[in-house]
Amino acid sequence: MRLFVVLLLAAMLPVSCARHAKGRQYVVAFSQCMDYDQWRQTMLAEMNRELSFHNDIQFIYKNANSNSATQVGQINELLKQGIDLLIVSPNEVAPLTPVIEKVYDAGIPVLLIDRKTNSGKYTAFIGAENVEVGQNAGQFAVSLLKGKGKVMEITAPEEASPFIGRHNGFMQVISRYPGIQFLKKAKAGNAQHFDSTIKEAGNFDLIFAHNDAMANDAYQSCVRLGIDKKIKIIGVDGLPVNGMGLDMVTDKRIVATVLYPTGGKEAILTALNILGNKPFKKENQLFTTVIDSGNVRLMKMQAEKLLSQQHDIEERQKILDRQIIISHNQETVIFIIAITLSLTLILGGLSYYFLKENKKITHRLELQNREISLQKNQLEEQKNQLIEMGAKAEEAHQAKLNFFTNISHEFRTPLTLILSPLEEVADNPRLPVGVRQTVKLAEKNVLRLYKLVNQLMDFRKIEFKKMPVNAAQHDLVDFINEIVESYNNLAKSKQISLRFITTERKLPAWFDAGMLDKVIFNMLSNAFKFTKENGFIQVSLMQENSNAVIRIEDSGVGMSAEVIQHAFDPFFQGEYENYKGTGLGLALSKELIELHKGTVTVKSEKGKGTTFEVCFPLMAMQVDAQIAAPPAPNNIISEDAKIYTTELYPGLPVTTEAPVYTRKENSILIIEDNDDLRQFIANRLSARYDVIEAANGSKALQAAFDNTPDIIICDIVIPGKNGLELTSILKSDVRTAHIPIILLTARSTDDQKIEGFKTGADAYITKPFNFQLLEQHLIALLNNRNKSKAHYSSDTLPGINNITKKKTDRKFISEFAAIVENNISNDAFSIDDICRELNISPAQLSRKIKALMECNVNEYIVNTRLKKAKYYLQHEDLSIAEIAFKTGFSSATYFSTVFRSKLGVTPKEFKEGKFK
Repeated sequence: MRLFVVLLLAAMLPVSCARHAKGRQYVVAFSQCMDYDQWRQTMLAEMNRELSFHNDIQFIYKNANSNSATQVGQINELLKQGIDLLIVSPNEVAPLTPVIEKVYDAGIPVLLIDRKTNSGKYTAFIGAENVEVGQNAGQFAVSLLKGKGKVMEITAPEEASPFIGRHNGFMQVISRYPGIQFLKKAKAGNAQHFDSTIKEAGNFDLIFAHNDAMANDAYQSCVRLGIDKKIKIIGVDGLPVNGMGLDMVTDKRIVATVLYPTGGKEAILTALNILGNKPFKKENQLFTTVIDSGNVRLMKMQAEKLLSQQHDIEERQKILDRQIIISHNQETVIFIIAITLSLTLILGGLSYYFLKENKKITHRLELQNREISLQKNQLEEQKNQLIEMGAKAEEAHQAKLNFFTNISHEFRTPLTLILSPLEEVADNPRLPVGVRQTVKLAEKNVLRLYKLVNQLMDFRKIEFKKMPVNAAQHDLVDFINEIVESYNNLAKSKQISLRFITTERKLPAWFDAGMLDKVIFNMLSNAFKFTKENGFIQVSLMQENSNAVIRIEDSGVGMSAEVIQHAFDPFFQGEYENYKGTGLGLALSKELIELHKGTVTVKSEKGKGTTFEVCFPLMAMQVDAQIAAPPAPNNIISEDAKIYTTELYPGLPVTTEAPVYTRKENSILIIEDNDDLRQFIANRLSARYDVIEAANGSKALQAAFDNTPDIIICDIVIPGKNGLELTSILKSDVRTAHIPIILLTARSTDDQKIEGFKTGADAYITKPFNFQLLEQHLIALLNNRNKSKAHYSSDTLPGINNITKKKTDRKFISEFAAIVENNISNDAFSIDDICRELNISPAQLSRKIKALMECNVNEYIVNTRLKKAKYYLQHEDLSIAEIAFKTGFSSATYFSTVFRSKLGVTPKEFKEGKFK
């Protein structure tokens, strides 16, 4: 009986495997417009690699060799063959649209790849957005040329949708820049055609080629014409193929290429989803980006890794195929052996064999049971160890919490002893204004410490469920309105629109006033922290069913999706380096609202603001209220909560005593985002300097260019452009390169200091700092700059290369002197002409010359003309009128008058040697 069963199963095994291996066969056809370029060969290779994993697909490939009529005939032929799905890349839009619609109307799914038609009759599209490709190339070209230059475009001979889209996207971008001149749009051709096309374009700066092959041909033409070092070339495709795309950028044959994925793999995967009745997207836009020298190495590494992984997968697939064949062969061999044994072996021999096998199996099972028992014991030991480790971790956690609680209590007493005397001193009207402001600053930061201590204690109470909810009935409208009004002054100072909106005249609710005002104050403080000037903050209150809903909406910087997930985690500090706090406020607010049986949610989008929503039942706390005393008649916000949540915003307090201002010799620009520290430095330096303040990168640049200060103090970590970027910009700009810059920052490592000096900074001071050290740096830098001015204001222009001054200052003086020298005979020459040449405003030119040469522009021009006139008088046989004309004076009389007023003799007397 056993032998019969074995033989029956052996006979059925290969039949069963064959039946399951056959499966449903699909016929997928691919009509390619052409395949002589590397990009389309890569597309086909991707398709074939993906198809190697799917034995149920019969793949038919047709190549039209760039002939639309041929491609139409091939598609009609495929339609007659009864294909299940058509993948097509149209050669041209208009000729291919009707036949593709014909296939679609016949009920056959159509998948367009790379190129579209004029019709919406297709099942799915795979490809990059060619308008975006053109826009990326245009934006990179504008950045590369800095908004000025001449460009030409090289496109394919045929009118296909990708090239139309790329041209339109490129033109959309560069047309917005008047300084960019578009010369021509040329069709690609042979080498001779490229040479003549580039020659005809004349003097230009950049070529935008619609693929990397055209870009390479353009580069070869430029090499032949000897202009390859001058012309910048941008290509499209970015293939990781030897000699193409990525290699061209690496070898600097082109400056960049726009990544244009082939979509071969995506086309096969989408086709399989369509045929398998699985979900798929009709429009599948592939990712595209610019690859330049900055990211080409990373892209090559990723491509090489991907190809290596693909090769490994293919090798594994080959091994798997061989194993399947071996398995089938083994099954066949087993089948033959089973039949042979059934005819030759006696029943006794088989019984003995099976008995022996049974003993072996029993022995193996015993060994396995022993091993399982051993593993079970090991798992039990590991479980006990984990329990012990958990107990120790809990003990350590308790010790940490006890430490925070104890030290928080220890902090409160000395903080109180510091705060009370500070308040008493700050209210003394007899103190000088500067002292009172410094005391107010200290008082504010003591309150901040007090706030953190209270938050730590509240967290401890909540964790051990020892924080009671002292609920009573209050009018929620008056409660929130009073909190919002306390922020009016801050809103006015920051030019932020603050509004409280509600449809309720009164809204009675049971809640703990001390807890709820901590929540509202925390959220409003965050809103003001992250909202820039001219933004808005809106607080709204409404009743939904039996719940109170409070929304706090702002137009601030917003949060990413990842940050939103952790927004209420304790000690989580967000993603903005300049706005990081303790990470306690939102976490504590959530806990306090949950004690009221409510919820706190947040909605935000990066760059588009944030909305917090607090929702809690109006009467839920009535039953659980521990203290039901009526609220204070005029003020239901606890003083302790105000200390907990409020800070003295913004900056130092405004005094009613009028300060006395005097004109100082030097001006200073202070760039610091911390209002208190910036105000503190400004107050200390205002006695000696005219102080200009800026809180972020954009305002700092504007202030530097508009005011040209004598010296700058700059923090590194500030909103917008950071301090290192600002220093680099200011030191490379001719208008501000002469200004000494001190970096004042908390970044104190040697590597960070080296990074600061590399940007051109003149000094680097770390926080906390000695104010006398800062003052001595200011004095030393200004003295050194004043000493160097003598080099620029000597009687004759000094040798520029020998001046021990910054390179940018030498370059500026050299260009300025050259402009004056070249226009020495132009009597209509003026300051406006110099400004146009140097691309600088008259005010900036005047401040720059005054700072470097201690004279005004007109004085320099007149003195230069007189020096030239003295040379002509001594070495040239010219009349007085001729010399006046050659040196830019409108008449001989005016020349003589100016000459005598400056030198004390007439031009004639000087020529006769009566003046030595």
